[in-house]
Amino acid sequence: MLNINSLNVSYGAIHALKGISISLNEGEIVALIGANGAGKSTTLNAISGILHPDSGEINFDGRSIAQSKPGEIVKQGIIQVPEGRKIFSRMSVYENLEMGGYSLSNKNQLRENMAQVFEIFPRLKERQKQLGGTLSGGEQQMLSMGRGLMAEPRLLLLDEPSMGLAPMLVEQIFTTIAKINNEGVSILLVEQNAQMALALSNRAYVMETGKIVLSGPSETLMENQMVKEAYLGG
Repeated sequence: MLNINSLNVSYGAIHALKGISISLNEGEIVALIGANGAGKSTTLNAISGILHPDSGEINFDGRSIAQSKPGEIVKQGIIQVPEGRKIFSRMSVYENLEMGGYSLSNKNQLRENMAQVFEIFPRLKERQKQLGGTLSGGEQQMLSMGRGLMAEPRLLLLDEPSMGLAPMLVEQIFTTIAKINNEGVSILLVEQNAQMALALSNRAYVMETGKIVLSGPSETLMENQMVKEAYLGG
């Protein structure tokens, strides 16, 4: 479904991604783990078209999207839920979700998608008239994910969904990610909570300073001594 091959991305003089290769099959949850500054968010931004690579390939369903604009990539079914939520704080929950479905031309489809989001996140239905900026951190994360689902993603790029949340809410968010995946949405998950990310995902990649240093089935990586020492506290 998604194939990244020998991808290089720079910010000016900073070489942020150094020839990384990643694949994701339809229906999978694939995790990207690593420390701050490893290049995880840069990878998602390159897939989303926010950044254009210096070289390398990004193919989705066998077609190159490396130089596509973000709007074109959204229409192909790739949706990013950004780090830090980035909701529209002065708009209501309902209006935020409407913005997520801006690419839909059918109003009936918009209503159906809204109903599905409210089914996944009942709290958002309760607070649909409330301004986004007045929600709690956990509710804002639900809104950010719900907004992403409005566009009917085939591939959902999740950037640090558990950041800043209490442990109970983290479990709730990860349970929801599993539910979204069970509905047929493939997921590329960037997450600093390596324990949770590896427990949820099928496969994982470990990034350090712009490079992939390890990859494999998540269960195998959980038993890897380097991963244990660096990311799992053991």
